[in-house]
Amino acid sequence: MRRVFAILFVLLMPVLALAVQPDEVLDDPALETRAREISQKLRCPVCQGENIDESNAAISRDLRLYVRERLVAGDDNGQVIQAVTDRFGEFVLFEPPARGVNLLLWLAGPAMAFIALLIGWSFLRSRQRAKQRHQRR
Repeated sequence: MRRVFAILFVLLMPVLALAVQPDEVLDDPALETRAREISQKLRCPVCQGENIDESNAAISRDLRLYVRERLVAGDDNGQVIQAVTDRFGEFVLFEPPARGVNLLLWLAGPAMAFIALLIGWSFLRSRQRAKQRHQRR
C-alpha cells in the first residue's frame, strides 16, 4: 500500500508544483504572500481553468510579474486586481462582481435550481394523483 501512495505522490508531484519561477519571488515575504493571494484570484487568459499562480503560460508569467511590480510600487490588493482587470477585462477574475451582465450569471444557477425543484415537485405530485385515481378504480 505504501508503494501505491509513493508512486501516486511521485506522479502527481509535477501537478502540485506551482508555476512561479524563483526569479519571480519577491524578497519581502509579506509582499510575496500578497502576490500569491492575488494570483490565486486571477484566471490565466490562455488556460482559462487555472489561476496565474499555477499556469505555465507566458502571459501568466507576465501577469505574475505585473502583480509583483504593482505591489512593490505600493498598490493595495484591490488596486492591483483593478489594474489587471482594466488591462484584461473581468474575464480574468475567478469571482467577477455581481453587477450588470454578471448579475444574470450569478442568478442563473439558483434560478435554474428553483425551476428544477418546481418541475420535480410537480412531477411527483402528478404521479401521486395518478396513483390515487388508479386506486379508486
